[in-house]
Amino acid sequence: MSSEPSIFFSDANERQGSFLRRTFVLGGLTTLAGVALTGRLAQLQVFQAGEYATLASNNQFNFRLVPPPRGRILDRNGVVIAGNRPSFRVLVVRDETKDLDQTLDLLGRLLPDTLERRRAIIRDVNAAPRFSPVPVKSDLTWEEFAKVNLYANELPGVMADMNEARYYPFGGAFAHVIGYVAKPNDRDIKAIEARGEKVPEILYNPGFRIGRQGVEKSFDADLRGEAGGNRVEVNARGRVVAEDVGGSRPAVPGKDIVLTLDADVQNRALEVYGEESGGCVVMDVRNGDILCMMSAPSFDPNLFVGGVPSSIYRALADYERKPLLDKTINGVFHPGSTFKLTTALALLESGVDPTERVVCTGGYRYGNRVFRCWDAGGHGPQTMHDAIKNSCDVYFYHMCNRAGVDKIQEVAKKIGFMQTYDIGVGNQKAGTVPSRAWKAHYNRNNPNPESRVWFPGETLSVAIGQGDVNVTALQLAVTTARFANARKAILPRLVKSVGGVDQPSGAEVPDLPFSREHLEIVRQGMVAVANDVTGGAYRQSQLGLGDIQMAGKTGTAQVRSYGTGSRKSNVWALKDHNLFVAFAPVDEPRYAVAVIIEHGGKGGATAAAPRAREIMRTTLLKDPEMLERIQRPLPPAPEGPAADEDTFGAAPDDPDGVVAAPAAAEPAPRQAPTATSGPRPYLSEPRR
Repeated sequence: MSSEPSIFFSDANERQGSFLRRTFVLGGLTTLAGVALTGRLAQLQVFQAGEYATLASNNQFNFRLVPPPRGRILDRNGVVIAGNRPSFRVLVVRDETKDLDQTLDLLGRLLPDTLERRRAIIRDVNAAPRFSPVPVKSDLTWEEFAKVNLYANELPGVMADMNEARYYPFGGAFAHVIGYVAKPNDRDIKAIEARGEKVPEILYNPGFRIGRQGVEKSFDADLRGEAGGNRVEVNARGRVVAEDVGGSRPAVPGKDIVLTLDADVQNRALEVYGEESGGCVVMDVRNGDILCMMSAPSFDPNLFVGGVPSSIYRALADYERKPLLDKTINGVFHPGSTFKLTTALALLESGVDPTERVVCTGGYRYGNRVFRCWDAGGHGPQTMHDAIKNSCDVYFYHMCNRAGVDKIQEVAKKIGFMQTYDIGVGNQKAGTVPSRAWKAHYNRNNPNPESRVWFPGETLSVAIGQGDVNVTALQLAVTTARFANARKAILPRLVKSVGGVDQPSGAEVPDLPFSREHLEIVRQGMVAVANDVTGGAYRQSQLGLGDIQMAGKTGTAQVRSYGTGSRKSNVWALKDHNLFVAFAPVDEPRYAVAVIIEHGGKGGATAAAPRAREIMRTTLLKDPEMLERIQRPLPPAPEGPAADEDTFGAAPDDPDGVVAAPAAAEPAPRQAPTATSGPRPYLSEPRR
């Protein structure tokens, strides 16, 4: 009996139902995907069409920052002392080079000196933003510029153009006061971030420079200006194919800054210093304007604009005369006998009779020590006027404790020491003038209680500007200007205007807190130093400018203890400092000068006074009113035989240049120099 297969309709129905369910699910998903795609397309093409059109335009166009022209720095007469000049340069764009190493190899054949800086160039290129041109070499000669352009097609990613570079036409004359510019570094960026400020995008531009030191640093924000930008069209690879002139924004140049300095006086100061080291400051005693603020030796700031080679920087930094140090505000020196003017004023303010005499025998015994006068033979009886004129140490040894060290410090601070001044340039030293409180604080961690006690014998060194007395050239100029003015506590001013806006005058100050009579006694002592035939700098202070006379004070500061040995040394760092402060004209004070010769070793009258004289001559000749006075005919000479030309000079053992009286007084000058005659070399003798 055969069996027939059975048919199960339930299995067929189940399979059909499963198929239909999958069909519905897939259809639903497809429908949802279609709806989502349609919605997204609608969103992109309808609702966000403007947004993406903008993004597409941004991809097509790039905005590249353009550094603004840096503001100029000018002297009081409009002479440019820091400006900009055209400069040819060659640049590399990393993203347009197939092989950076190969490109630099090819470029090295045209510009061999780029091979020496290859590692630095690669570092700068890698750190630059994409498609940003990086300067490889600046200040190309015309031949180098033409050569790079000739082979430009064979150098992918290399281009040559012309831009503006910072330029200092007077080289080292203004290096310290002006400073220089250089590329921003990581420290600059971090300093801005630490202040909570937003870092300007222009600082990341490889060709941008910021101020370093001096006026360039202090007024960097004003000099920097506002960056502009070029809107350029790029292709898919980021290369520039066109420029959208309408979308570009011009850069706003930085503000011009006018200083009170005079380029001729500043250059003359550097010239007369020669190979000497030190600082010089010239001030207008009427309004505080600084006409000269020169530090020597100097350096050429143009070397730093493009990046100074490490070998040159190391040589400058290691040189014992410290050309990178601003010796007018950042270097401190013992003032020597120039400080006796302050000590004399302190004595007068303490009630000392200026006519009281002290007999100088060449030394002064205090306790178990003899303090020597520079003149071992002694000056004999000395009033205060005589002591200033002859720079007699013994007088001030004998008298100083009548005032005391605290009074000396008080007067020193009021006359201009122990202060920094808001002249627009930072990094100033305040210096020191000791007192009892100062010593107690200075030695507060010393376990020996006697180290915190001030002994009267220590005041003797302070009285003559030695010991712990340290000042700057700017402070010396300020104090001299205040003695010359004898009325106002004149403040120094370096910046005359910023962007055409005048800065406050240094004459807008209160009166000096001293008796006019006391100031005049000190002033007359300065007049005698330079114009009495027995004065400490008589021969070296004759200006030879008609009837104009100069008043001054010499100073010689020890840098070591002589003991029983000689004060002379052939080692530069062991030689004495030489100083001279002065003002002119005597009858109508207008300018004050302070000169410091670091380790000059010749005495204030021999080393410093002749240089101060020549700097003062240039200053007076630049003043139209003084020039008119100089050219005015002199009164007729007295009848009778003219006095013989004197042949005396500073005594060889006299650190401050006190001389013996000649047989006859020097005759008046026979003819005033003309305006075109100019100052003579500082080693020449004044016209008689």
